[in-house]
Amino acid sequence: MSRTGRQRESLSCPSCGMGHSLTERFCRACGMPLVAKGPDGESPVSDAQARARKIEPIYTQGELVRVAGSRNQAEAELIQGMLLEEGIPSMLRRTQGFDVPDFLAAGPRDVMVPASGVDAAHDVLRSTGLEMRESPAAVIETARVARVAALVLVAGSLAALVAWGLLQLSG
Repeated sequence: MSRTGRQRESLSCPSCGMGHSLTERFCRACGMPLVAKGPDGESPVSDAQARARKIEPIYTQGELVRVAGSRNQAEAELIQGMLLEEGIPSMLRRTQGFDVPDFLAAGPRDVMVPASGVDAAHDVLRSTGLEMRESPAAVIETARVARVAALVLVAGSLAALVAWGLLQLSG
């Protein structure tokens, strides 16, 4: 059997240490996601496994809901890290309506959490001063409407000025 095959022979709970078969995904005792046991019987701790250990199972239920917006990926990851420290899982999504290629870190992001963690996420964000701001897409839409209104006002003023000038020349 290969080395990776030996590592995957059984799973264990990172929280309580209870052993499980390969067909199970969550601990029967505490509900935590299971991880593979290492060759020495210890559960290896990768970055993903360390993050999974922090997640509170009560915050993992329901549809994803937007709880915060950020100007770029770095800011979104900062918010995501603060939520994770409180046990709230989150996911980043590019804010709709922006044409920046996906491989770039530029452009606004939405921070999404499961519905069961929305209240806790709002409490965390409120305590850090990062309360939910208006969606960047909504801000851009408001700016677009303001530009169109200004353009109509300028065009109307210009038309009135031309009409006044023509009246002065003919009269």
